[in-house]
Amino acid sequence: MIHFIREYATPQQLTEMLEALEVYVKLAVDIRRGTLAGGGTLHADCEAVLLENGSRQEDIWGADWFPATQQVTFEALINIRPRQRNPSMVILDPEIRRRVEETARQLLGGVAWVLD
Repeated sequence: MIHFIREYATPQQLTEMLEALEVYVKLAVDIRRGTLAGGGTLHADCEAVLLENGSRQEDIWGADWFPATQQVTFEALINIRPRQRNPSMVILDPEIRRRVEETARQLLGGVAWVLD
C-alpha cells in the first residue's frame, strides 16, 4: 500500500508501507513541500501519488527507507534526470540528498519499533 505522508507517519501506515518489500520502503520525496509517498514496489508509483497531490516532478526524488536501521538510500530509476544534472540512478547532489534524508527522517524516523 502506498501512503501520502505530510505529517509524522503512524505505526499502522509504516506497517502497510512495508507490506510489499517487508524490510524497506520505496519512497518518492518532494523536497520543496516536505512530503513523501511510500510503499509499493516501484518508486514511480510513489512519484505518481505525489504528482496527484500537487507536487512538481522536478521536486520529486526517489529513495528507500530502512526502518530497522533508520537509514535512507538514494538510488531509484526516477532519479535519472540529465536536465537536472543527475545522469545517475543515485542522487548525486549532496544538498538534494540532505533534503531527501531530512524529510524522510522527519516523517518516518523513530517508527522502527513497529517491526518488533
